Amino acid sequence: MSAGLIGRKVGMTRIFDESGASVPVTVIEAGPCPVVQVKTVAKDTYSAIQLAFGSRKRANRPTQGHFAKAEADPARYLREFRVDDVSEFTQGQVLDVEAVFAPGDVVDVAGITKGRGFAGVVKKFNFRGGDGSHGGEKDLRRGGSIGTSATPSRVVKGRKMPGHFGHSRLTVQNLRVMLLDAEKNLLVVNGAIPGPAGGVVLVSKAVKHGNA
Repeated sequence: MSAGLIGRKVGMTRIFDESGASVPVTVIEAGPCPVVQVKTVAKDTYSAIQLAFGSRKRANRPTQGHFAKAEADPARYLREFRVDDVSEFTQGQVLDVEAVFAPGDVVDVAGITKGRGFAGVVKKFNFRGGDGSHGGEKDLRRGGSIGTSATPSRVVKGRKMPGHFGHSRLTVQNLRVMLLDAEKNLLVVNGAIPGPAGGVVLVSKAVKHGNA
């Protein structure tokens, strides 16, 4: 079974491997996620499963009807996961960490990074900044010239300039599953993942690594 799960970032901690080395890990509360809809190539032109996660107090009638088809309670989050073979999944089926992942698997984790608001080029793009001497005391964190003289006499698209920083989708690839707690729906992966504690993330099998 190759799919994924919707989860929530709990936070970071560390564990010790067999050699006694400290390994930084992130704890993810992954699932359980009911399968709300199964999409097929014949009907929807592509194959995928739609998973739900989290609870919500209110839902309009169309949303209630959508979840009623899967005999599931309305959830706060709905996300799709592309799969090659949808015959393994049925509407109403509940996926948990034990059914999808195993210790040693390599996964990709996608989430929304922390929002940093408006930021300058030094913070946003790691610019070096201006010189601190020779009359440059007012140019320490400025981005420098953005023009291109008479040709083409305009600011080129894509120029790195101050602006909104963070709060964007980011996928961290090839994180290994270190531990798995089926009773508490916890997934422990090595390394850091995007977003703050409590942020929603999507965990799926790594696309650039051969999972057994």
